[in-house]
Amino acid sequence: MLVSGLNEGVVRLLSIRSKFLWAYLRDTMDGAPGGKSWIPKRIRDVFFRLPFAEDPRPRHTPEPAPAVVSAVPQPDAAGRDGPADLTGHLYERLREIDHPKRGRTSIATIPPQRFALAMMELVSADPKGVPGLLERLNAMGSPLYGHLSGVWKSAANDLEHFRKGTEEWFDGEMQRLTMLYRRYVRWVVVSLSLLVVLLFSVDGLEYGKALLRDHAFRAGVASIATGGSEGLAALKQRCTATGESADPYVCVTETLSSPAMVQVFEHSLVSMRMPPDGGSPTVSWNTEAWARRLITPGHWPGFLISLVALLFGAPFWWDALRRLTGFRGRFTK
Repeated sequence: MLVSGLNEGVVRLLSIRSKFLWAYLRDTMDGAPGGKSWIPKRIRDVFFRLPFAEDPRPRHTPEPAPAVVSAVPQPDAAGRDGPADLTGHLYERLREIDHPKRGRTSIATIPPQRFALAMMELVSADPKGVPGLLERLNAMGSPLYGHLSGVWKSAANDLEHFRKGTEEWFDGEMQRLTMLYRRYVRWVVVSLSLLVVLLFSVDGLEYGKALLRDHAFRAGVASIATGGSEGLAALKQRCTATGESADPYVCVTETLSSPAMVQVFEHSLVSMRMPPDGGSPTVSWNTEAWARRLITPGHWPGFLISLVALLFGAPFWWDALRRLTGFRGRFTK
């Protein structure tokens, strides 16, 4: 959760998803200025050039989309910063799904149906229809001409087939763009995972051994997963020191967090101690023990296991936990 949360925080703070989408649209509709693509070619460009260089997103406009669709401009009127901007024409038809973020559009995903509808609106604004739109795109040197001309030829001059073809083409492009985006962002997850493993010196192999040796903890986990009476009895024995009747679920959170949270903070750079009397936790620097743990070769296999586990992300492990414990079944009954 920590790794996934940090990754999502970085992406949202820098608006990387939205900028990635509009960088692709600029390349596809207006072309690369001076042969320099808006889409970053290297991983470092995603987080250093794309967030801080020229913003590919259009400026947010609070006004609704104009009732009268303006035609694609003539080639001699086209300009990247002016109203003749083809990407700006697309944004003009998408204002209804937008809200501002620091003065720019925050649109990070465009439904393929909405993109196809926007193209059909541009077609309707041209006196010659699709052929007229293609002529203007070709004269402007827009890369979109090659894509839409192929769709128009396969549609055999049928507008409905052209709309569906445009929708399918854009849907395929969005899938390809998503795969490219994930490949770039995956390296950020790797970096954050490595940072968390080293900062907290998370030895997954050591924690696994602790689970194998702790019979009461295993029984408690099994009781939650299966609801069996034997497991609940073991958990009750662990949670009630006097043996009096008590609901074992009262201390489930404390019991199940013991091998995870407390041990993680015990070996991290900043150590956390939970007093046995139930008082407030104490936090202190643990530099010497933390450094000794990092340079001990015996912990390195556990660090590697933890790193690989973190790469799967919080959604994967939450789904695995839900399936193992049957949380959905218990909550829906």
